[in-house]
Amino acid sequence: MCGITGWVSYGRDLRSEKATLQAMTDTMDKRGPDDEGLWTSQHAALGHRRLAIIDIPGGHQPMTSTRPDGTEAVIVYSGETYNFRELRGTLTNTFRTSSDTEVVLHAHEEWGQGAVEQLNGMFAYALWDSRTEELLLVRDRLGVKPLYYLETEDGVVFGSEPKAILANPLASRNVGIDGLRRLLGFVADPSNAVFDGMKEVPPGHVVRVTKQGLQETRYWGLDDHEHTDDLDTTIATVRELLNDTASRQLIADVPLCTLLSGGLDSSALTALAAQQLSAAGKGAVRSFAVDFVGYADNFVADGLRDAPDTQFVKDVARHVAADHRDIVLSNDDLLEPAHRAAVLAARDYPGLGDMDTSLYLLFKAVREQSTVALSGESADEVFGGYADFHDPKVVAAETFPWLAGSMAQGRDSTSPFSHDVQRQLDMEGYYDDQYRRALAEVPTRPGDVGLEARMRQISYLYLTRFLPLLLERKDRMSMAVGLEVRVPFCDHRLVQYVFGTPWAFKTFDGREKSLLRAATKDLLPESVVQRVKSPYPSTQDPQYSKTILQELGSVLDDSNAPISALLDRTGVEKILGAQDDPHARHAAERVVGINSWLADHTLSL
Repeated sequence: MCGITGWVSYGRDLRSEKATLQAMTDTMDKRGPDDEGLWTSQHAALGHRRLAIIDIPGGHQPMTSTRPDGTEAVIVYSGETYNFRELRGTLTNTFRTSSDTEVVLHAHEEWGQGAVEQLNGMFAYALWDSRTEELLLVRDRLGVKPLYYLETEDGVVFGSEPKAILANPLASRNVGIDGLRRLLGFVADPSNAVFDGMKEVPPGHVVRVTKQGLQETRYWGLDDHEHTDDLDTTIATVRELLNDTASRQLIADVPLCTLLSGGLDSSALTALAAQQLSAAGKGAVRSFAVDFVGYADNFVADGLRDAPDTQFVKDVARHVAADHRDIVLSNDDLLEPAHRAAVLAARDYPGLGDMDTSLYLLFKAVREQSTVALSGESADEVFGGYADFHDPKVVAAETFPWLAGSMAQGRDSTSPFSHDVQRQLDMEGYYDDQYRRALAEVPTRPGDVGLEARMRQISYLYLTRFLPLLLERKDRMSMAVGLEVRVPFCDHRLVQYVFGTPWAFKTFDGREKSLLRAATKDLLPESVVQRVKSPYPSTQDPQYSKTILQELGSVLDDSNAPISALLDRTGVEKILGAQDDPHARHAAERVVGINSWLADHTLSL
């Protein structure tokens, strides 16, 4: 998986900046615990931390290819290219390793920038060509792997995470009003990476860096092709794509497992993996699930979850004969200051409270037995699994459906922030602007109107403005413990095929995710086939909420708290008074998290 970083400067000699490059690379030691490498030249410096997955002895980076004229192509790469073996057979180069990184390097030498279009995988990489003195920053189609950059006066600084860029003295730890909007708003925006001047390479894009400046080019995006397959053929095609994707993503030279929640997505993936591993004579699939002390016994249904995961997980594990383990977390685990600090450090800015901490602890336990895990992330966005897809009021709302869905569930709009901060933020205007920009991107068919056109918009919004947030979270929490998490449902062939299918196909049985259910039901226990969508679990222990609200009270009473100047006492007191409201708890976690974060960062409002 790995972490990459680097610096291109056309106005200075970077051979004297090795200490800075080392500092940037050191920030990603957890992403790559197995190896590190640095490479410097006059105008380019590249750093790499390696998590060894493929070709463990031969995959050291930065990786170079020297031409007969003495010029070099140098790459630092993060992720996996699942079709590297097929691509290797089409290239004329002589290979020194069996790694996918070398295949990507030589593919660019033979095919130029268009090489990225041949790659199937999750990846982010930087490639420097000393002959042309150009740098390419490349990111996979769905944005599974992160890649951030900061344009400078004479080049660029980049990294897998903001912290790598912030280790360079040219970067600012300041966060302005736009950055705070991005931090508080649950909408992905690659042009705004929270910190002043910092951006992401957008999914499916290449950023080309030359002496003349930076140029951003899209090499892939969702298109709206006419779907001519009938329903039976569509279901069969989805199954074929899932089989092929699973087989590609089960390749690893290290122990591998699946993340099993008992929902349709992760269960289908676990069943596919079990089937293929068994056929290959590789034994039972290893699976892991997260749980909380007393969660099943004291569970209370809410608007998002109608049953705990436990029984469904057991049903699947038994059905596919998985080697399964539950990771059971306590309040002490979730509230441990060291765990919360590790999560904040991994994220670079506050996230989702206990749902981040529990994911981090799950991954930490998984890493003790496996280096690679397969996750069901993105199936809801691809197949239409969220309740928002099926709520007419939410579908009709002129905003992002997950925001409209929150309002439909009656979440309290009480803000902990002062009226002045709220006025400067203007979150309503921010959301409206982001929504209009996103709608303008949606591919359309001539004369296509009504429900079909609207559902295509909803799908596009989820895939491009919501899914990246979940992928970011999964990347940070997994890489914080050196675990590679693969997401087969993000295979671009599957995403593109299903995006083009009629909405009537996606709901042909009157339920959510009809195509996925039909394509995999033969692999699953009936309890899971019939289960209603349930999101990632969050602890319901009242003592956890009580502790978080107590922390918020302490922040409110501390006039020296970093966040104190931003708060409205009346708004915070309303949150403190809503002891039994889970949304109040989440609001409290957000304030407490930002307060901790501001100890090392500066807000400029």
